[in-house]
Amino acid sequence: MGDILIAEDDKFLAKIYATKFKKIGLAVDIAEDGQAALDMMKKDKPKLLLLDLIMPKVDGFEVMQKMNADPALKKIPVLVLSNLGQESDIEKAEKLGAKEFIIKSDMSIAEVVKKIQSHLK
Repeated sequence: MGDILIAEDDKFLAKIYATKFKKIGLAVDIAEDGQAALDMMKKDKPKLLLLDLIMPKVDGFEVMQKMNADPALKKIPVLVLSNLGQESDIEKAEKLGAKEFIIKSDMSIAEVVKKIQSHLK
């Protein structure tokens, strides 16, 4: 597993982020749903998980709950990248251990890349 696992069901957006991260030398994997993300992390732990909340099979909140229940996955930092921006969603994500909550529409791709870099240092 690489530096970053992107759990995002929007294939186009995931590919854009993956391309940007690869350009700065990071190894990237993509999971298109929450269950795939969990399965991939169990095999090989990333340094960081960039997690969408609204995904098929298992949503982002459930991914974080399952990570918290697994000692091997619990230590992986999670940055939530979502279009959900209500205070209740942000609080719930933070209670589940998200290091940061990024609202997709509020931040450019370049800004997200900078945030990821700062979390990996």
